[in-house]
Amino acid sequence: MSVELEAARPDRTPAIVWLGFLAMCVGMFMAILDVQVVATSLPTIQSALGIDPDQMSWIQTAYLIAEVVAIPLTGLLTRLLTMRWLFVVAISLFVMASAGCAASGSFGTLVAWRVLQGFSGGTLIPSVFSAVFILFPNERQALATTIAGVLAVLAPTVGPIVGGWLTETYSWHWLFLINILPGLASAILAARFLPKQAADPSELRHLDGLSLLLMAAALTALELSLKEAPTSGWTSAYVLSLLAVCLLSGGAFMTRTLRRGRPIVDLGNFGDRNFLVGSVLSFILGIGLFGSVYLMPVFLAFIRGHDALEIGVTMLVTGIAQLVTAPVAVALEKRMDARLLSAVGFALFAIGVGMSAFQDPRSDYDAMFWPQVVRGVAIMFCLLPPTRLALGTLSADRVPDASGLFNLMRNLGGAIGIALIDTIIYTRSEPLGQDLWARVQAGDIEAAMFVGAPAEIMSRHSGSFDADTMATLDPLVQTAASVQAINEAWMVVAVLTGCALLSVPFARRPARHEAGQ
Repeated sequence: MSVELEAARPDRTPAIVWLGFLAMCVGMFMAILDVQVVATSLPTIQSALGIDPDQMSWIQTAYLIAEVVAIPLTGLLTRLLTMRWLFVVAISLFVMASAGCAASGSFGTLVAWRVLQGFSGGTLIPSVFSAVFILFPNERQALATTIAGVLAVLAPTVGPIVGGWLTETYSWHWLFLINILPGLASAILAARFLPKQAADPSELRHLDGLSLLLMAAALTALELSLKEAPTSGWTSAYVLSLLAVCLLSGGAFMTRTLRRGRPIVDLGNFGDRNFLVGSVLSFILGIGLFGSVYLMPVFLAFIRGHDALEIGVTMLVTGIAQLVTAPVAVALEKRMDARLLSAVGFALFAIGVGMSAFQDPRSDYDAMFWPQVVRGVAIMFCLLPPTRLALGTLSADRVPDASGLFNLMRNLGGAIGIALIDTIIYTRSEPLGQDLWARVQAGDIEAAMFVGAPAEIMSRHSGSFDADTMATLDPLVQTAASVQAINEAWMVVAVLTGCALLSVPFARRPARHEAGQ
């Protein structure tokens, strides 16, 4: 693949390159935002289209499966179309699919458009991160990574408030229509300002169709199993069958890919120690980042009863902390060892996640403020230095494939993290509720205070409750048990996030002159 970019020519100014890159960032932001704004308004879409409740989740699942299949194909598509035209084609298809979603009048039509939307959107994130190391010299890569990183993690944070406001102010159609104008603008700017590269049509002749099918089958089966396991059970026949398909297809894919001279995905990148460590960090960040963005709305919606707009306002704290920290992260990343910054970032992020593991049924904005600040400050140090470790020392022709794998690891971490969280909530709520009932009936004042039992009930407690008292306390106990299960999920995510520290010492210190070569 040719990497002789016009960005290196004297007639192409840095400002023009930045315009093209910023256009890519806007497209990436819209693709990530789309997932969150749709998630917050699924009940509205379900009601409008008359979708059965048990089918509603497919609106998201169809998108996520298509996205996770597309992400590792970014390298292949970049070689085939070039970075410039891959982005233009992908964002154009994303815009078309968004318009199709908005115009859908049935469940089947909407899901079909969501598949196209997910596949086209899936290539945008890795394309942006590979552009950082292809378009810019070493001294500008930290700033470019920060811009891309801030937008990548800000989109899920502002998603609830955008989705809630659009649904309440206009209609669910605008969840998709908001993608059209920014998407078209970014396509035009990217086509105009991104540097030209030489395409490699021979990639199409060498395309390994069987490997592609095996990879798609493995990733699809994994996503479906993670979606179903928390409710159906990890040992159910359906989930075990899906996991078996994933293992068999994945094993066959890896065996076939490692033997081919021109594989559709270059798994050989994992042979680079820094890329392997960076990918592990990306996987763990996915658990922590997706997990925290998932747990907060669950608590605020089901425990506190807030709507999407109120949830979005609460979660803005994380986004503001990220924006404030970004310039500091850029300055430190230029001066300090990426391994040290990664360790500090993940340690801080683990602490921020762990701080949320002590909530009670009355916790709200004030109790969530400082944990969000700590996580918001940490996120940039969990994203910027690991990206440098993973991609910063690879040659430019390896970056697109590596970026796809790097971003795939984060998405898989998020999917596994959410499945683990759901499993904890579903399986632990009932036994925790039984334990709380036993403690409250035994007169445990601490348990009664946690549950929020009225003082007058506990004051006349004499060893047992009558039917009316039981009916009064039952919803309080069930809610408190859910809070305890959510707290356990927070703590598990915190521990897993902290495990990132174990991998950091295995990385080599990246030499500055190597980056981007």
